[in-house]
Amino acid sequence: MSALLERPKLLDSLDFELPADLEATEPAEVRGRGRDDVRLLVARRSDRHLAHGRFWQLPQFLDPGDLVVVNVSATLPAAVPTHNGLELHFSTSLPAGLWLVELRQPQGAASTPLVGGRAGDTLALPAGVTVELLAPYAGGNRLWVATVDTPDVAGYLMGEGHPIRYAHVRRPWPIDAYQNVYATEPGSAEMPSAGRAFTHELFTALATRGVAVAPLTLHTGVSSPEADEPPYPEPYRVPASTAALVNHTRERGNRVIAVGTTVVRALETVADETGTAHPGEGWTELVVTPQRGVRAVDGLLTGWHEPRASHLALVEAVAGRALLEQSYREAIDAGYRWHEFGDSHLVLP
Repeated sequence: MSALLERPKLLDSLDFELPADLEATEPAEVRGRGRDDVRLLVARRSDRHLAHGRFWQLPQFLDPGDLVVVNVSATLPAAVPTHNGLELHFSTSLPAGLWLVELRQPQGAASTPLVGGRAGDTLALPAGVTVELLAPYAGGNRLWVATVDTPDVAGYLMGEGHPIRYAHVRRPWPIDAYQNVYATEPGSAEMPSAGRAFTHELFTALATRGVAVAPLTLHTGVSSPEADEPPYPEPYRVPASTAALVNHTRERGNRVIAVGTTVVRALETVADETGTAHPGEGWTELVVTPQRGVRAVDGLLTGWHEPRASHLALVEAVAGRALLEQSYREAIDAGYRWHEFGDSHLVLP
C-alpha cells in the first residue's frame, strides 16, 4: 500500500511516493493499444465514489447537455541543442518578444536540470540563432527571461528542435507522439497531455451522446521540475463562442468539463465572481488553489501529476482534498500509469 505524505508545502500540494514502475515510458499505441484505450479512473465528489474504466468509455460517464472544453494548442519541438553541448528548452513566449527558457544537460534520450548561467550570457544555437539570458525569472534558478534573435521562434523550432523529453522516456519519440488529435495552433513547449487519449471516433461518440465540445487556447510551458513551484504567466485565448457555450451549459444545469489544468486556468481567468465566462486573451498569471476554488468549471479530465506539483492544488480545487487523496491512493494501488503517455483521471461533481 502507498502512503501519502503530509508535509506542509507551497500551496499545500499533495505529496506521495510514485513507484518507478508506474511511469509510462512510451505511447499507448506502442504498447499495442489505441490512444483511447488507456485506463480511466472516474471520481465523483458528491459521494467520493470511484469507478474504473477505459478512456473510450468517457461518453458513458457524461450526460447529454454536458460541455467538454479542450485546449487546441499544438506542441512545439521546443528543445534545441546549443553549440557548447547543452540543451535549451523554450518554455513560454512573453510580452515584448521575450521568452522564458531553461538550461538543461543532455542525458540519453532526455535531459536533466542545469542550474547555471549568468545574466548577459549568449548561447549559440543551430542555424546561426543566438539567445541572450537577461535575468532569472522571479528570482529563481531554473528559468531565464531571454531574447531570441529570430522573429519567428515557432518556425525556427519546427526546423531545428525536437520534443522535450524527461528521464522516464527511454527513446526519442517523434513530435507526432506529443500532439493531440485536435491540436491546431502551435505554441506549447509540452503537450497539454490530458487530451492525448482523444480520437476522432471518440468525438463522434460524444456528439452522439449529446455532449458538446468547445475549444480554447493556452500555450503551456515547461513543467519540470514542478514540485512546489507555482505556475508562471502563459498566453491564452478564450473565444466568444466558447464563453457563450460555457454560460449556456451552466444556466441549463449541465456540467462544464475541462480537459486538462490548462483549460481550467484559462476558463477561470475569464470567469467573474458570479461564474460567468467572458471572452478574453492575453497572459494569465492566475494560480487556482483550493482556497480560491473554481467558478466556471464543474469537472476535470486530467492525467496523473508528480508529487507536490503545483497542478495538484488546481486538481484539489475541483475535487476537494479528501477525494484527491482517495483517487491518488487508488491509482497507485491499482497500477495506473503516470506522465504524458499514461492513464487518465476524471473528476465529476
